[in-house]
Amino acid sequence: MDKLKVLLLFGGQSEEHDISCLSATTIADNLDKSRYDVTLVGVTREGKWLLTEDVSAIRDGSWRNGRTGAVLLPDATRKALLLFSPDGHTEEKPVELALPVFHGRWGEDGTIQGLFELARIPYVGCGVAASACGMDKPYTKVLVNAAGVEQARYACLTQRDLADMDGTVRRLEEMFSYPIFVKPSDGGSSQGCSRAENRDALVRSLQLAARYGTRVMAEENIVGRELECAVRSTPEGPKASGVGEILSAAGTDFYDFDAKYSNPDSRTVVDPELPEGKREEIRRAALKVFEAVGAYGLSRVDFFLENGTNRVIFNEINTFPGFTSISMYPQLWEAAGLPIPELLNALIEEGLRRGA
Repeated sequence: MDKLKVLLLFGGQSEEHDISCLSATTIADNLDKSRYDVTLVGVTREGKWLLTEDVSAIRDGSWRNGRTGAVLLPDATRKALLLFSPDGHTEEKPVELALPVFHGRWGEDGTIQGLFELARIPYVGCGVAASACGMDKPYTKVLVNAAGVEQARYACLTQRDLADMDGTVRRLEEMFSYPIFVKPSDGGSSQGCSRAENRDALVRSLQLAARYGTRVMAEENIVGRELECAVRSTPEGPKASGVGEILSAAGTDFYDFDAKYSNPDSRTVVDPELPEGKREEIRRAALKVFEAVGAYGLSRVDFFLENGTNRVIFNEINTFPGFTSISMYPQLWEAAGLPIPELLNALIEEGLRRGA
């Protein structure tokens, strides 16, 4: 039987470039070589597409020195990657399925998914609209609210709001008590997120978040346990994993970027002790959120379990969650009896099923 020709894309222009590369190494290492003919293409921070020879080049970063460029043709009759070497030689390489291992903007936000749709190439993960809505936190809030899932109170701020910083800060202080949580409207991996304990810190937090996007979201601070649930599509409908817990490094205010990827004291637990009934409540809410944004393939849905009340409060959805060695999504499915190679097979089969 011929191997399926898979294009694995990684890197990208977002702030999560390095995390994408880490995820790509995990995925490439676990793809069944007897089933898939995998072509690796890395996208630099500047947006240049480069053919990558093997996984070791991703690990050591040497792929960025590659000399063979690549372009995915939008022509639906070709379904091919165009490779071009420095000497002017070009070659078309057929693509039967795309696996976009991107996190953040210009990859997880519907942009690359639109290219796949134009090219009529099946792909793993959420479609254009779900990817765009899932990346944009205020849009997600609207959809999740319509689905009846409880979430933190929030305010969406534009550049015009931030130009009147004094007025905006006063308005936020009327809406929320300190601390106030601030994040970019379309970021990921906690990039640009911070918790403001007072007015001066709030101004700094708003300015920081504004560097990562065109809009900023301020939320009431929820004090509680950080819990996550993995969801994937199946022929019978979306299925939720068990529930995992994030245990942030001691001394950190919240699970920020450094706590996630740099602090060895942060860890994840895939079967935490929870109050009676809360595990199933979170799993049901995760499925509601997945369906509310129109997600497909895979997503990770994050919640808080509020201290004192045990309210389950939606935090955010990641439409292409991390696949690093410490990422919750593959850990949760492995705990459910689906190791990464089998999980990838299932995700690829769903991508093909949708594209059929």
